[in-house]
Formats: sequence, C-alpha cells, structure tokens
Amino acid sequence: MSSTWQQEVMAEIGAGGRVSDGDIVRQVRRAVLMQRLPPGSRLPEVTLGEVFGVSRSVVRKALTRLASEHVVDQRPNQVARVRAPDVDETRETFAARNLVEGEVAALTAGRLEDRVLVQLEDRAEREREAFLASDEPTRIEHSLAFHHLLAEHSPNRVLGAMLTDLILRTSIVIALYKRQGLGSCYLEGDHPTLIKHLRSGDGDAARADIENHLSSLQGLLDLGPRESSIDLKAILSGSRA
Repeated sequence: MSSTWQQEVMAEIGAGGRVSDGDIVRQVRRAVLMQRLPPGSRLPEVTLGEVFGVSRSVVRKALTRLASEHVVDQRPNQVARVRAPDVDETRETFAARNLVEGEVAALTAGRLEDRVLVQLEDRAEREREAFLASDEPTRIEHSLAFHHLLAEHSPNRVLGAMLTDLILRTSIVIALYKRQGLGSCYLEGDHPTLIKHLRSGDGDAARADIENHLSSLQGLLDLGPRESSIDLKAILSGSRA
C-alpha cells in the first residue's frame, strides 16, 4: 500500500471520518508484506482497538477478513496471530501457484488484447522504477498488480480465481520468510521477458518464465525460526503516520 493511500486515510480520519475494518485489514496486511509483523506475532483485539481507535467489534471483523486471506490464524478463545506456514505448506503453496499460474500464462499467450499488454508493461516499468528508488512498498504494489492482471484476464475463470488467491498467499509467505537483510525480492527482467512471450504467443516459454520466476523467489526464503516478540503499537501506529 502506498504512502499516498496512507495520507488519504489519515486525512479522512483527521476530518472526522471513521476507521473501518477494511482500513485495518490493509494496514495489517501491509505490515506483514513489509516484514514489520513477523510470523507468529500476536494481534490482541484490545491493542488493535487502541491503535486504530475503534471498537472490538470492528477489530473482529478485520481479523475475520484477514483470516480468510490467510494472513492471520484465528482459533476459539485464543489471540489471533500472524500466520506462520510451516516448510511443507510453504512448498505446497509455491507448487500450487506454479501449476496454476503456469497454465494461466500458457493459456493467455497470444490471446491478450494490446491494451492489457500495455497495462502489463506499465506495471513492470513502474515496479522497476520503484525498485531503483528503493521504494519497496510501491514495488510490491506494482508486482502484485502485474500478476493480478494475468489472473483477471485468464481464459479459464476458475484458474483465474485460484490464481488470485494464490498470489496473496505466496506474497505473504515471501514477506514472512524473506532472508533477513534482503532489501527487495525484485528479479530484474522477469516480467518484461514474460510479456514478450505473452505477446508472441509462445505458451511454453511463458509457462517456463513463470516456473523460473517462482523458483527464484522461493530461493530467497529463509524457513528457519524467527523472533516474534514485537511492539504492535509501535509498528501499526508507525504505518499510519
């Protein structure tokens, strides 16, 4: 989520607007994607309510939505926590996305309208510009939008819906387990190469592009244990500044 969006939200709050469960979902999701909330972090309803100035009922709605997106785990009579997928689930998630997105890429090759290809090129270029500017939140935003465009224009709508879910799930896994100290998961040239094969209609090459892309991303992960003791108020209050 961009800093512009955060400023708009805070301007609305300052003008007397209310924080919705959707605002909380976006802020928590962003904090996870940016590795500010590590796997296993506790998300107490009282603390979230204090951070965002809302009732516990609003917080519960937000946590339910985050659970449906596989960002947090919710269990009866327990404090919600940021999901911590184990090694097997992480590998299974990547394997599933590899199969689904590879097929979507092969199916869309040669079938995308020029305007969609232009949109993909624009997202790829904006991602590169954000990377060069060391603006990781914006880079992630454009990278996610790139893959969501593929899902949106999949000739097979069922595969497209599956891909939409897997994009977020793998993005969360990457954010949670990206090697410490690694500034970005940007892979130079991956998206432009895929666009070239989508435009030329080479489905096999497009499928291979996806496989290489996801394999490279998986190679950037550190699946060892992480310290989950964090200051929730400091993290989420800072994300709203």
